[in-house]
Amino acid sequence: MSSPYRAIFAAPGAKGFACLCIRDRMSIGIVTMVSQLTGRYGLAGALSATLALSAAVLGPQVSRLVDRHGQRRVLRPATAAALVALAGLLVSAHQRWPDWTLFVFAAAAGCVPSVGSMVRARWAAIYGGSPRDLHTAYAAESVIDEVVFIVGPILSIGLSMSWFPEAGPLLAACFLAVGIMWLTAQRATEPVPHPRGEHSDGSALRSPGLQVLVGVFVATGALFGAVEVVTVAFAEDQGHKAAASVVLAVYALGSGLAGVVFGLLHLKGDAARRWVVGVCAMAVSMIPLQLVGNLPFLAVALFVAGLAIAPTMVTTMALVEQYVPRAKLTEGMTWTSTGLAVGVALGSSAAGWVVDAAGARAGYAVPGAAGLLAAAGAFLGYRRLRPAPERVGVRAHAGDDEDEQCMA
Repeated sequence: MSSPYRAIFAAPGAKGFACLCIRDRMSIGIVTMVSQLTGRYGLAGALSATLALSAAVLGPQVSRLVDRHGQRRVLRPATAAALVALAGLLVSAHQRWPDWTLFVFAAAAGCVPSVGSMVRARWAAIYGGSPRDLHTAYAAESVIDEVVFIVGPILSIGLSMSWFPEAGPLLAACFLAVGIMWLTAQRATEPVPHPRGEHSDGSALRSPGLQVLVGVFVATGALFGAVEVVTVAFAEDQGHKAAASVVLAVYALGSGLAGVVFGLLHLKGDAARRWVVGVCAMAVSMIPLQLVGNLPFLAVALFVAGLAIAPTMVTTMALVEQYVPRAKLTEGMTWTSTGLAVGVALGSSAAGWVVDAAGARAGYAVPGAAGLLAAAGAFLGYRRLRPAPERVGVRAHAGDDEDEQCMA
């Protein structure tokens, strides 16, 4: 591992929470389980969307409580509630209970914590005064996300198909329980809670900059969700449905490699402008998908498209750290994840409808349109991308420190 990455993991306690590689891939297991048990893909997709929308409502509230009371005091009871709901979902699906019971449990499971936001908040607590180190730390987290994106669906779907339908989400629930207990046991790196203060009232979403990020991330999530659904349909049309997992893994591989390289760079200049360029690059990368004719061409096109993802995500987390007060950082990061989750649900549904109506190749128009919406939102919202007042002085001071180090 190169020296910038060695440096960030040298901080006391960093390796303990950084190795926590659980992320939210629960919906994949639920879709596989329900479709196997009932043969109803519409029901499976609706439950997945219910879980995503519930997480969009409950997730930021859980993170807001975390900012006020600390990760340990909030995450353990929230995780316990989510696990009870997931257990109810598994039992109701296995016992063929009425459909409404599935939706009730799926909605209740939305209080599952955003683990990625909790881990990134710890990185911010350690390296908040060192933009370069924080940039590298966020890049490392982005790479971990891509690894989980590749391995998670393969493991979840494989277990559900080879063992029993409930195996995938059951294993994900076990990982979540163990991971949260492990994370919250590490008190030394837990961010300091902010129960009171001038920035404690109101939601982090009041920040104009965060509103722009979340809005654009809804369109970005739609792009991701549509690409996943249409790629599976296209592979099936080509007679190689199983190859869809490989093609999507190539997509994530491109993002992961870009994230590794991006984390090594010491970038200067306006991060907001860099973010707009990244969003536009993702939109442009959807153009070749409109011309796909076979799986090898699709794999190459998705690999190239993936190169823009991780750098844009890393820059987004850096901007969130600027746009919201420190007392609301975890909530702010969770709102971006919420935007993505809502977008994925919308994009998946829209792509499925287009594929059914016009075929798989036509389905790639959905991520193309989502990319255009994301780019338009980034352009129109650029002027609102301003840091929180309390963060302006911090950024200037950090920049002066770096300049002194370079001169030395």
